Amino acid sequence: MNNRRKIIYILFFFLMIITITAKAEPGTFQIPKVTLSVDGAKNPKEYVDNIKLLILLTSLTFIPSIILMMTSFTRIIVVFGFLRNALSTQQSPPNQVLIGLALFMTIFIMSPVYGKVNKEAIQPYIKGEITQDKAIDIGSRPIKDFMLKQTREKDIALFYTAANIEKPNDRYEVPFKVLIPAFVISELKTAFQMGFLIYVPFIVIDIVVASILMSMGMFMLPPVTISLPFKILLFVLADGWHLVVKSLIQSFM
Repeated sequence: MNNRRKIIYILFFFLMIITITAKAEPGTFQIPKVTLSVDGAKNPKEYVDNIKLLILLTSLTFIPSIILMMTSFTRIIVVFGFLRNALSTQQSPPNQVLIGLALFMTIFIMSPVYGKVNKEAIQPYIKGEITQDKAIDIGSRPIKDFMLKQTREKDIALFYTAANIEKPNDRYEVPFKVLIPAFVISELKTAFQMGFLIYVPFIVIDIVVASILMSMGMFMLPPVTISLPFKILLFVLADGWHLVVKSLIQSFM
């Protein structure tokens, strides 16, 4: 009854707003104006700084893509997806739990990298010790070190060949437009390899249960119904979450 009353009150509130708006005379109900300006800029440099700030705020929309494609998040969430499918538990654990755990594991794994970026690039730039271009160059090196360590050479060579670009002599000269896609497909391959190893013991349980049901003549009973409790029991007894998370963390060391 309480929920129903809340819904009725909300609907009544919106009906009142619509009625008042409909009865209002032309010109009495105005929409506030929203403007974007660079007030206070007195020279070209200040205008450029304001434009840079606007571009920076716009670039924040790419943060989810950066988290997905330039960190350990991709491998972790794909492995978790394989694990849930291997257990045949449908939506348990739910997506929110898996994504949350993957995000916190990503923060844990990437913290040394971003700590180095903050120490060597961000803090000196804030103190005015280095220029912006120098800060970007120094700050990108720890990220490239992490990504290159997890990326296979043939994957990088694939995108160099496709882009018709000569390979640089210095590893830090590898452009992100080549490194990011190569890193992603390398991460997907590694995640699929780990997913295969996770699937093997659970497939054995499915085969054993299916063979027993067929030998008993129980053809109409789905094997998953019987094998699911045994899968969960095996996973719990083996301390599966500890092993999976430990393997994921060690794979980035």
